[in-house]
Amino acid sequence: MLNFSIFLVLITIVSFLLVVVIMVQNPKSGGLSSSIGGSQMMGGVQKTTDFLDKSTWTLAAILVTLILLSSISFSSIGGNESFIDESAVPAAQAPAAKPAGTAAPAAQPATTPAPATQPQQ
Repeated sequence: MLNFSIFLVLITIVSFLLVVVIMVQNPKSGGLSSSIGGSQMMGGVQKTTDFLDKSTWTLAAILVTLILLSSISFSSIGGNESFIDESAVPAAQAPAAKPAGTAAPAAQPATTPAPATQPQQ
């Protein structure tokens, strides 16, 4: 259960950072990156764009890696364990055994209804 919490926190943080980096990118003249500092930030617009592109790809790769690792770790740990609490479901009971001296009830013949007849006019 601790592994689940760790992966959940890491995936949430990386997802949030990825959303922030994507929102800061400059979509064809405009966006948040132009209003933050423009050409004065980190040595110019080109370097800012390169940094944001690299950080987007890096965060996306980290996110995919975390998801795959969490999937692999849960499948190897799970084995034959189940996340469903089976103790809450009542177990099916076997039918009571019949005493040896009693006979099974005789089969009753199946009756079919008579076919409906239509009145002649």
